[in-house]
Amino acid sequence: MHKQFYFWAALSWTGLIVFFCLIKSNDIPVVQITNLDKVVHSFFHFVFTSLWFLFFKKQMNSLDVFKPLIISFMLSIFFGIAIEIAQALFTTTRKGDLFDILANLSGATLAVCMILMFNKYTSLNKN
Repeated sequence: MHKQFYFWAALSWTGLIVFFCLIKSNDIPVVQITNLDKVVHSFFHFVFTSLWFLFFKKQMNSLDVFKPLIISFMLSIFFGIAIEIAQALFTTTRKGDLFDILANLSGATLAVCMILMFNKYTSLNKN
């Protein structure tokens, strides 16, 4: 697929995360499932890390899987922390939460593990 597809997919997903993490929390329907927000954070960052990995992998046009993986993982972590800081500083209905950052980290880590497993058993090293 084209590099631009991965870029726009990753950028769109990033925008979706920003939107859902910074809108007023009372605009979000309430579902009474314990820690559902942590699962959502983890899912957001699993997809975020995966999409940015695909973009960086194509952009670098290299057989190396680790460099784009590290870049996408670190981007996910820094982005997740930045979102939590933005929630604390710029919203009135949200607060920064350390456990959200840990959920973000778990999603990014799971993405890295899945990509490494996929790489081990397939030919992801092909451009």
